[in-house]
Amino acid sequence: MPSFLTACSFQKYNPQPINAIANAVKFESKDTSSDQFQQFLVNNGYKTDRLPIKEWGLDELTYCALFFHPSLDVARAQWRAVQSAEVAAAAKTLPTLNGSIAHSDDSDPTKKPFAFGLSIDIPIETANKRNIRIENAQHLSQTAKLEIAQTAWKLRQNIAQTLTEYQFNQKQLTLLASEVARRQEIVAIYEKRLNLGAASNVELSTAKLQLQSILSEQNNKQKNKLVLVSTLAKNLGLPLAKVETMQLASGDGKQMMHPNNQDQQLQTAALLNRIDIRIALERYAAAETKLKLEIAKQYPNLVISPGYTYEFGDNLWSLGISSLLTLLNKNKLAITEATQLREVEATQFEALQMKVISDIHIANSLVAQTQQALLNQQALLNQQQTYTKRTERKFVAGEIDRLESAFVKLENIAAEKNVALAEFQLNTAINQLENALQQPISTLITSGNLTGKSLTSEKLTNEKLESASLRQ
Repeated sequence: MPSFLTACSFQKYNPQPINAIANAVKFESKDTSSDQFQQFLVNNGYKTDRLPIKEWGLDELTYCALFFHPSLDVARAQWRAVQSAEVAAAAKTLPTLNGSIAHSDDSDPTKKPFAFGLSIDIPIETANKRNIRIENAQHLSQTAKLEIAQTAWKLRQNIAQTLTEYQFNQKQLTLLASEVARRQEIVAIYEKRLNLGAASNVELSTAKLQLQSILSEQNNKQKNKLVLVSTLAKNLGLPLAKVETMQLASGDGKQMMHPNNQDQQLQTAALLNRIDIRIALERYAAAETKLKLEIAKQYPNLVISPGYTYEFGDNLWSLGISSLLTLLNKNKLAITEATQLREVEATQFEALQMKVISDIHIANSLVAQTQQALLNQQALLNQQQTYTKRTERKFVAGEIDRLESAFVKLENIAAEKNVALAEFQLNTAINQLENALQQPISTLITSGNLTGKSLTSEKLTNEKLESASLRQ
């Protein structure tokens, strides 16, 4: 009885003004070491023996974004709103109660001066309209749910590319530090030779200009590092100060033994797993149910109205039946509109499929191209390293001087820089291919859909990504 009374009670309006200052404080207080985030990791299958996290790779950073990034909160709120619409679609139309009272000033004493009327309108839906509305709302709800996963994947992809750029930046800074040391050594040698009259001012000036150029490049890379860390903080939904304290994983030189003729497997994997394709299918299904509903509306709903009237001393009973005259136009305009909407969704789905197939072909070709370029640069580096070792033996034996040895080391650094650039280009191409698939390639290789060497050690599959993105 108390629960029934509670259900019948009226709800009160509770204002919830936005406090911008409190929101800013909340953002600054986000902490990856909090118990809530640690429990979130455990709930999503992260091994407890790896906690607390000491090195942040792509998996760990993705989990971080899934927990902290506000865009997922927006997507979840939108899903809850659509779920409310799903509940509303299942609600039945309630009967309505009508009443009336009248008074007559007729002086005839045989007539009663008052008249009372009471009737109930009971709506009856025809042609299964309620179930069709429920089906439509379910498709829209599933679409909103998939939008959460789509948002999560975009975050993962942004993090992957930013992390790749950050790791390349770190590799560049390491190589530039070695090059600066060699350039400074060369300048020092020329200065000594100039003092002894064995070198010219032109040679010294050229060496100093080259040193200044490398120092300027090193300074730019240092500034770019801060930009990349700030971008990563934005993608994670964390304060910059917090991200600066996190030990990010170093570049692991992701490489793939590129299998031949795998376009068909990649295409199949994309068409079965891409989130936006699944969303497009749900939208088409919603358009289908919209058309079904408009067709069902050709058949008018009925309203049965039983009533009682006490009219100036007479008792009258009545039974009324009413309906809209939809049989005259048979809802033709709405049906035409819904049919066109279905055609739009169908053509958009076909266009999306064609784009996905084209993107996969392009991205897969780019991976093959950059893979070969990396192999070529690695071969050149191996040759250069062999030559450098031979030169070092000559220097120890006194066959060449220190200046020649320094220039050979510079050649070796240049070869290492070319390999680092080729690795970055390959990793970028892999990220583009994964984005075209909307699935990590490593999971395809692990599942046996592709043959080759695993690109990463990540275990965050699409299923886990979707599941984790729904948890708050």
